[in-house]
Amino acid sequence: MLLLILAMLAIIVVAVLVVTYVAYPHRGEEVPGAPWLGEAMTRGVDSLPTLEDDEVEHHHRNAS
Repeated sequence: MLLLILAMLAIIVVAVLVVTYVAYPHRGEEVPGAPWLGEAMTRGVDSLPTLEDDEVEHHHRNAS
């Protein structure tokens, strides 16, 4: 039972972080009351590998 509660708590924390990122730093605004959180999330997202739009279009053309 404790494991289930911890898993649900972790899911809720991740969901709150995603919603916070989409609501503020993704749009270029600071998180009210916690600007450090927005900066940390932006650094984390910037460090992840991403596909550029032209790479996605190239992949879709080659997959067809």
